[in-house]
Amino acid sequence: MAKKVAIILTNEFEDIELTSPKEAIEEAGHETVVIGDQANSEVVGKHGTKVAVDVSIADAKPEDFDGLLIPGGFSPDHLRGDAEGRYGTFAKYFTKNDVPAFAICHGPQILIDTDDLNGRTLTAVLNVRKDLANAGAQVVDESVVVDKNIVTSRTPDDLDDFNREIVNQLND
Repeated sequence: MAKKVAIILTNEFEDIELTSPKEAIEEAGHETVVIGDQANSEVVGKHGTKVAVDVSIADAKPEDFDGLLIPGGFSPDHLRGDAEGRYGTFAKYFTKNDVPAFAICHGPQILIDTDDLNGRTLTAVLNVRKDLANAGAQVVDESVVVDKNIVTSRTPDDLDDFNREIVNQLND
């Protein structure tokens, strides 16, 4: 059965950390929906990839989705700057309700805002690991880590492993 995966995104995302998992999800027969500040707008990656925002965060309902993808780059840090904390609140639905959440590189920064990392095992790019540990996570240096419904990965070098685990979670 096809599933629907939310992708939370804004400018300066790491292009390949969006395009590669998105392609893997879609090739596996699932749907992706880009969520950002404003529907029908465009966000641009660090390397120039342009992506249309399908749904605004104000209108997005996490319960409408079967998974969440959080690409890295500078996008997660920008999203955390949302004055209303809407992206962290959106992500919290997934962590609290055992719905798959996939985050790579700087993406796990959003998971910090869920206040649901205590005792969870995660990985991320090196300069985010201390933040995850401070949020209560057990941090490891592995290409991909699956802790129940949360799948995390370090960098673009790990995309093959990350994508495989995303598809495994969605196809379960």
